[in-house]
Amino acid sequence: MGETASKDKAPKKSFIKGLKTEYSKIIWPDKETVGKQTVAVLAASIALGLIIALIDLIIKFGLSFIL
Repeated sequence: MGETASKDKAPKKSFIKGLKTEYSKIIWPDKETVGKQTVAVLAASIALGLIIALIDLIIKFGLSFIL
């Protein structure tokens, strides 16, 4: 009832050929960019960790003072 698609399937590309095509479209960063981004991520992670530790320390001292 209301079939619009034909029963003959269109030939499909090979999965590997499609994968190679998509892989060739990737723009890979150079070593300098990767190094800079790695340093930025490490610095942000360490800074955030220190901020969280400082807030935790303040809360702990505040609660011990109250209790």
